[in-house]
Amino acid sequence: MALQSDINSAKRVLDLEAKALSDLSASIDDGFAAAVSAIHEMKNAPTRAGRLIVAGIGKSGHVARKIAATMASTGTPAHFVHPGEASHGDLGMITDNDVVLMLSNSGENAELSDLIHYTRRFNIKLIAITSKPDSTLGSYADISLILPAVPEACPNGMAPTTSTTMMIAMGDALAVALLERMGLTKEQYKVFHPGGKLGQRLMKVSELMIKYDDLPFVDEDSTMDQAILVLSEKNLGTVIVKKSDGNMAGIITDGDLKRHMAPDLLQKKVTKVMTTNPRSISSSALAAEAMEIMTSTPGHYLTSLIVIDDGKLTGMIRLQDCLQAGLA
Repeated sequence: MALQSDINSAKRVLDLEAKALSDLSASIDDGFAAAVSAIHEMKNAPTRAGRLIVAGIGKSGHVARKIAATMASTGTPAHFVHPGEASHGDLGMITDNDVVLMLSNSGENAELSDLIHYTRRFNIKLIAITSKPDSTLGSYADISLILPAVPEACPNGMAPTTSTTMMIAMGDALAVALLERMGLTKEQYKVFHPGGKLGQRLMKVSELMIKYDDLPFVDEDSTMDQAILVLSEKNLGTVIVKKSDGNMAGIITDGDLKRHMAPDLLQKKVTKVMTTNPRSISSSALAAEAMEIMTSTPGHYLTSLIVIDDGKLTGMIRLQDCLQAGLA
C-alpha cells in the first residue's frame, strides 16, 4: 500500500509541475522578448559590456545560482550575488553597465530591499521573475516575468516546488533565447566547456592532428626499404608519399605492408604499394567526425585520416590520438 501511495504522490507532483510549465509557456509575452533584448544589449554594449547579475534568497537563491551558471556557459557573462551579502559590501560588484535579474515568488522578501533600492538609485536595469506583479519587486522592476498562479506541489502549499520549477524553466528559456540570438555555435560553446565529455566531443581535428611539418614523408621515387625505415623511425603507422610540389601522392600504412608482403617488397617503388586516394577530413571538422569515419566499418578500422584543406595536405589525425583524448 505504501508503495502505491508513493507512486501516486510522484505522479501528482509531476502532473502539477507539468501543468505549471504548460501554463508558463502560454503566459510568455512581449515582456520576455524585452528581457532578452535588455540582456543582449547589455553584453553587446559598444563602450563597456556589462554582466547579468542574478539574485535570489532561499530556494530562489539556489535557482538563481543555476541560472547564472547556465547563462555563463552559453555565452552571457553572469554572476550570482547573494542579497544578504550585497547589503554588506557586495553591491560594489554591480555597475550601471549591468542588468540585475532578481527571483522571488512572493516579491516581498525583506532581504531584497537593499538590492532593489540600489538598482533604482543608479538606474540599473532590473528584471523580476515573480508570481506577484503588484509586489514590491514586481512594482519596482523595469521588466517583470510573471509566473502563473499555480499551487505548489507540496500538500501544505508551503515548500517551494512548482514555483522553483517554473523559475528554472524561465531561466533556461532566457538562456536559450540569448544563445540563439547571438548564434552561438557548437565550437564557440566548447570554449566554455574545455573539460569533461562535452569538451572532448567538441574538439576539432586541428587540435589533435599531426601538423604537416611533423608528418613522415618519402619522395615518389623512393623504394620500400626507405619507406619502411621512415615508418619505423616515426612510429605513426603511416608514411606519406610526397610529390615534388609538397602535396600528397598517396600513403603507405602498416596494413599495406602486410598486403604486399613478398620477397621483392623492399625493392619495389613506393608508388607500386601506396594507396592513392585515402580517406580524408578537413581540419575544421570535429574530431568526433574523424573518429566516426575511422570506426564506421566494424572489424576494419582505419588507423588514420589525412587532413586536407583547400585541396592541400595539412596534417594527419590518428585513431590512437582520438582514443587517448577520450572520444570513444
